[in-house]
Amino acid sequence: MDPLHQPLPPARERLHRRYWRATRRLTLALLAGWTLLSFGLTWFARDLRFTFFGWPFSFWVASQGALIGYLLIVALYAWLMARLDDDHRDDAGD
Repeated sequence: MDPLHQPLPPARERLHRRYWRATRRLTLALLAGWTLLSFGLTWFARDLRFTFFGWPFSFWVASQGALIGYLLIVALYAWLMARLDDDHRDDAGD
């Protein structure tokens, strides 16, 4: 058997599965937020009918607000994954 793919001890295997379950859950939650931001924000932005700095406010919400939202999602992902990595590194004793 390949030395890089040796079976993990049972306790370590449970930690490994818990880590990946938490990673998938976080990723799916942030993808749901991304979907709501992409489609929900632009769908409801057209109801905002007033001008803001000479442009319709819906333009600002759909273009600039979405970009800020995407940056927040990326920053939140990086921060939460760093915490998750640290927590599981401590649990694994590495």
